[in-house]
This record gives sequence, C-alpha cells and structure tokens, in this order.
Amino acid sequence: MRSSLLKKTIIFIVLINSFVFNVFSYDNHPLSITYKEAADLAIAASVDLRFEQKGKQLRNKAWVLGLRNYFPTMRINAQENDRLQIAGSDSFMKNYSINMDQLLWDGGKISMSRKLEKMELNILNSRLDQMADEIVETVLSAYRGILKSRAILDIRNIAINNFYEQIKILEKEIELGLATDLDLAEAELAISDNLIEKLSLEMDIAELEKDFVDLLGLDFLPVLEEKIDIHRKSVLPPVRISTEIAQANNSDLAEARHSIIKRIAEVKYASRNWIPSFRLNLNFGISGQNYPLNKHTWSVGINIDFSNPWLQNTIGFQRGWESSEDLTAILQNSSTMLPDIVSSLGKKQAEILLALEQEKYSFAFIQIGKIIERTIEKCLLAEKKLNLSLDAIETAARRCNLEEIRLNLGEITRVDLIEAQLICIEKEIAAVEAAINLLSVERELERLMNLKPGELENFVNSTELKTRGVF
Repeated sequence: MRSSLLKKTIIFIVLINSFVFNVFSYDNHPLSITYKEAADLAIAASVDLRFEQKGKQLRNKAWVLGLRNYFPTMRINAQENDRLQIAGSDSFMKNYSINMDQLLWDGGKISMSRKLEKMELNILNSRLDQMADEIVETVLSAYRGILKSRAILDIRNIAINNFYEQIKILEKEIELGLATDLDLAEAELAISDNLIEKLSLEMDIAELEKDFVDLLGLDFLPVLEEKIDIHRKSVLPPVRISTEIAQANNSDLAEARHSIIKRIAEVKYASRNWIPSFRLNLNFGISGQNYPLNKHTWSVGINIDFSNPWLQNTIGFQRGWESSEDLTAILQNSSTMLPDIVSSLGKKQAEILLALEQEKYSFAFIQIGKIIERTIEKCLLAEKKLNLSLDAIETAARRCNLEEIRLNLGEITRVDLIEAQLICIEKEIAAVEAAINLLSVERELERLMNLKPGELENFVNSTELKTRGVF
C-alpha cells in the first residue's frame, strides 16, 4: 500500500512538473546570443538609460548654443507717444532705435564657465557609462544564473533517470527476495525528493528566463550560446600589472580625475571675480512728429563693470551725435558697497573642495592596488575551491564504483548505492556553483581593470603583457 502511494505521489509530481515547464517556458527561437550581444540588447532596451542619453543630448545642444554669449546683442525699440493738450499744440512723437551691445573682454569668465559646463558633461558621460555598466552586470548575472540553473537541472534529470532504473532493478530484487518493501520505499522517497528539487528548479528557471527576456526587451527567449565549463582554468595577470591598468582605466578613478579637474577650474573661476569686464554699446535712433522722420541720433559708448564681493562699480562713457549737428557726451558712475560679502568665501570653499577631492583620489589610487591584490587572491581561492570540487566528484565516482562492487558481493543494499549516487549528484552541483563563483570573482577583477566580460584571459595573453616581459 505504501509503495503504491509513493508511486502515485511521484506520478503527481511529474505531471505538475510537466505543466509548470510548459506554462513558464518559452518556445525555442533561432536567435542565439552571447554575453556581449545580450548586454547590447539590454542597453538598447533600457528606458532609463535612453532617457538619460536624451537629456545629455539636450545639455550638449545647450552648451553649443551657449556660444551666443560671445556675439553681440541686438535690440530694436519702437515707440509712438501721442499727446493731446487743451492748452498748447498737440504732439505725436515717434521714436525708433537699434541698440547693439558687445562684450569686449571679461577676463575669461565666460570661457571658464563654458569649460566648467563641459567638464560637467564629461562627468555626466562617465555616469552614463557606469549606468550602462550596471545594466551589463545585471544581464550578465541573469545570463549566468540561467546557465547555472540549467546545468544543475541537467544533473538532476540524469540522476532521476538513473534512479528510475535502480527502482526497476529493486522491484525485481524484491520479487527474488533480495530486497524488502522498505528498501523500495526509501528509494522512492529519494526520487521524490529529487523530483521536488527538479520542480523548484524549473520554476526558478522559468522566472529567471522571464526576467532575462524583459531585460533584453524581447518577447521570446533566445538561445544562449555560452556554456559553463567546470574544467576551465583561470588565467590571472600579475598584481603589479593589474594595479597599473586599474589605476589608469578604472571608471571610478577616471570620474574622480574629472572631478579634480572641475574643482581646479572652479578655483580659477572664483579667482577671477575681481577682473573687470568691458562692453561696447552702439545706438542709432530716428524720431520726429511726422513721416518721413527727420531727426536721427547715434552714439558709441564703453561700459566698465567692476564686480566683486566688496564693491560693485559700473563706469560708463558715451559719445553721440544728434542730426549731425549737436554733439553729446555722457559720463556716469554707479557704486554699491558690499553687494555680496558672503561670496568672498567662494574661492576658499572651492579650494577646500579641491583639497578634499585630491585627498579622496589619492586614497582611492593607493587602495586600488590593495583591492586588486585581494581580488586576485579571491580568484585563486575560488579556483582552488573549483579544483577541490572536481576532486570530490572523482572521489564520489570512485566510491560509487566501489559500492557497486560491494552490492554485487552482497555487502550492501541497493539503497546504499542510491545514497552514494546522491552524494555524486551534490558534488557535481557543487562544482557547477564553484565554476559560476569563479566567473563572478573574475568579473570583479575585470570591472576593476575596466575590461569587458570575458576579456581577462585575452588581456593576459595580449601582446601588451608580453612586450612588458611579464610572460
């Protein structure tokens, strides 16, 4: 009775397993992708990244249009002033004028301001690159997660098929009196546990595949070209070379360098507040009571503006002519004492921020070497763990062979052999997980060196290292 109940349970689990797999799996599609192709698809499908890129394009256009500040400003004025008087003659004055204002020199303030804006755009570019890198890492993790789960599922499927064969043999042995119903129940319980594990794994794979498809912006699951090789050997560069590459190419250090350059420019900008600016002003106007207007004026002037936290002073001189007969001259001066005394601390604040950025960069520059060394050590430990997992697989396989011999000699039961085979399964799964862990740690090293996924081995074998005499 118990054996029959377990068989029904197994059949029920198999049916649920088949249903879940059919519901959650995608149809096979001829498109196959590698790590790089999956990353490119995810970057293209990212709405957030696309939005940020459009914002950057607008800021680039705004920076280009900022060249307008170097060109003259033209203003056109038109006015008609009608006055009807009870006593006296009426007047109908009409005035039209054109004014041009041109910056001659401002001590490089506009130029420096544009440089600061350009540096901010460069920092924004770095942040967009980092945003794209985060998308790549997410896709890579999902890709490898699917590969790992599928590899473990394959191991489970092979084991379950083997267990079914063992149960068939065990049923024959019961008929011959060589085994008991208790042995069969224990074997069926073991296969039930594996079927449950398989079902959970397939559900996880279905969820991983759905998330992966969403990341790629597709409506189907493509074929994954990459495979997990548990026998792959890790190839690592020397610590010194890795540190040099990381110090030169690491994205975080590169952004820190951009920040330092920006802070230096801010200090220079704050240091030029005292430099006066010179502007040229041209005016031409015509006026009169009736058309055609018969009176015209024009003038040329220079404005000098001294603006600093302690004094804001504007000096203006203008020379003009009216109807080619009358000469005019205007000299004016306007002063404001202590207009913005708080801004006098701007340079000091910029210098403090610069010193802070430089100190943070120096610390990060030194730390990158230690981080590289620790990461390479982690890679070596992860590879050692993988090698131990492979040795454990061989040991477990030898034990299975010995248990088969002992079973043939009648020293153990077939249930003992199934338990040994279960150990082999767990060791194979542990090897797959160790291989994925090694890939993850190697990816940490690649990110520190600003390498693309899978480029570490190519980098080690590159001519650059060979020319340096490392290998």
